[in-house]
Amino acid sequence: MENFVTAFDTAVDNALFWLSDHAAFVFDFFRLLLEGLYDGVLWLLMLPPFHVIAALAGLLAWRMLGLGAGIATAVALIACAAMARWPETMSTLALVIAATVIALAISLPLGVLAGLMPRLDRALTPVLDLIQTMPPYIYLLPAIALLGYGPATALVATVIVAMPPTIRLTALGIRQTPNEFIELGHATGVTPMQMFWKIRLPFAVPSIMAGINQSLMMAFGMVVIAGIVGSGGLGETIYGAIRTLDIATSINASIAIVVLTMVLDRVTQAAARVK
Repeated sequence: MENFVTAFDTAVDNALFWLSDHAAFVFDFFRLLLEGLYDGVLWLLMLPPFHVIAALAGLLAWRMLGLGAGIATAVALIACAAMARWPETMSTLALVIAATVIALAISLPLGVLAGLMPRLDRALTPVLDLIQTMPPYIYLLPAIALLGYGPATALVATVIVAMPPTIRLTALGIRQTPNEFIELGHATGVTPMQMFWKIRLPFAVPSIMAGINQSLMMAFGMVVIAGIVGSGGLGETIYGAIRTLDIATSINASIAIVVLTMVLDRVTQAAARVK
């Protein structure tokens, strides 16, 4: 048994070394794409002054949650700037947005297919269980070996962690379409595409939105952990504060993370309730 474990570990190490030696140009290309997406989102967030972003976020929260939530959102974001954590806050938000966009681009189609194809759903279930039960740090190690330190590694690990909730809840929403509406669609002669867009998808939207909400929360958790690989943002700030025992900085960064998490959580929950 010990020989098998040793041989397996050696094979994994050799495979990573082979990939880094013979496919470095592929991973360099993906790293450029990922870092380009992150840099683009961060540039958009940093382009206007902080009070403009705070005002826009407050207006969105007002529209979705009410006047009190809008005012609280704007004040909370202004507090992040007052604590001198605005660049790190926007960097974290850029990482979360970029990772969530990539995760949704992969997980939404997979979830739809899993909802329509029971065999695919059964095949995906153990894979998703494995992803959700593995320690998040595990996903950083191969990404570091292939992509090096930086935002690209953080994005890859965050995408992996953020995908399972959306896949599961999208598939669940597609499967829970009431049978009487499906029978009605067949009786009226709708095409398969019309069945999906006009019957299945509208019933699945609340479940899909709940999955997006959960993916955002998972992305926030992973982005903070990914600070140890030089991803930038509040995660790296907290990691640096821990190494130097800078309690004040760690508390400020933690407050900024809580603000971002609560704002996006409440807004996406409200969007899920909109009919």
